This record gives sequence, structure tokens and C-alpha cells, in this order.
Amino acid sequence: MIAAKIKKRIVGKGRGAVFAPSDFLDLGSRASVDQALSRLADQDIIRRLTRGLYDYPKVSDRFGKLAPSLDDVAQAVARKDNQTLQISPARAANQLGLSTQVPSHVTYLTDGPTRKKQIGNQTIHFRKAAQKTLVGAGQKTGTVFQALRYVGKDRVTDTVVRKLAGALDSKDRARLVKQSRHVPAWMHPVVQQIAAYAG
Repeated sequence: MIAAKIKKRIVGKGRGAVFAPSDFLDLGSRASVDQALSRLADQDIIRRLTRGLYDYPKVSDRFGKLAPSLDDVAQAVARKDNQTLQISPARAANQLGLSTQVPSHVTYLTDGPTRKKQIGNQTIHFRKAAQKTLVGAGQKTGTVFQALRYVGKDRVTDTVVRKLAGALDSKDRARLVKQSRHVPAWMHPVVQQIAAYAG
């Protein structure tokens, strides 16, 4: 019964979804959830990625089962361990078009311990960070704060302000101003410029 409910939820999330047993504890006890996931993995419906992590893999005609998104894996790890996850400065800058460099490592800042997670031949790095670095974690505002960290105090130009402002809607801008109380003082005037940007 539990296996059927879990399978239904997994299929509903679609191919590529990554999950941990803790995502299903509303459906049954930990032991029964573990057993159901193990059975679904044995039936080749889901794939065990590593201890306590599974995915419903995307499948290609040519390549078979595809590797999961490391971002989705990182999110599942954070949910499983009840931790906050923040994008790294280099990755944030790349995402928002302030840098063309793609970081060679997938790194996340977290309030959990520093560690690595090996998924197939790929590695996710989790780095313990101070609370002030995790402001806006999981939101667009967090990505903006991290991109500013990457750019640095003395390299913020009009172009940087324009690109960051363009990534936010009015709700995000209001949130950015509110959250800026917790970030370094040099960012405050930049945040005001982003919030007021009318281009």
C-alpha cells in the first residue's frame, strides 16, 4: 500500500526527480518507507544513487539512464539532513551573467558540516558557512547577494547593477532590501541602487 502511494508521488514529480526517504514520512514509518523504496529500486522503477538518496531517472534512447541534476541531488541532501543550502559566489555570478566562467566544482554553502557527496563520477562539495553568508538561501535574493560577493566591493559597476536588477521582480527587490540588514555594510548602497533601478 505504502509502495503504491510512494510510486504514485514519484511518478507525479516526473522523470529526473531526486528524493530521500524523509520526503515520504507522511505516508508511513521510516522502516516501511525504506522497505518500499528498496522494493521500487529492485523493480528498476527508481535508482539508488547513494545511501538514502534515490532518483526517478530520465531515460534516453541512445544513452539509457541519464545522470541526475547535481542541483536536485544537493536539494534532496539538504532536505534529508534539514540543512540550509546557498549557491556559491562563482556559480551565482555565472547564473546571473556577471561571469562566463563555469566553476569546475559544484559547491554549496551550508549550515551543516563541510563534506563531499559522490554521485556516480561526479562530486558535490558542501562547505560550512557563517549564517550571514546564507542570507536569502534558496531565493533569487540569495543568488544576488552571492553574485555581489563574487564581484567584490570595488568592482560593482552600472552594468552589474543593471544585470542584478533585471533578475528580480518587484517582490524580490523588496525582499532584497529587507534581507540586506544581514549582509556586509558595503552591499547596502548597491542594494538600494538595485531596488531603485528603473531601466
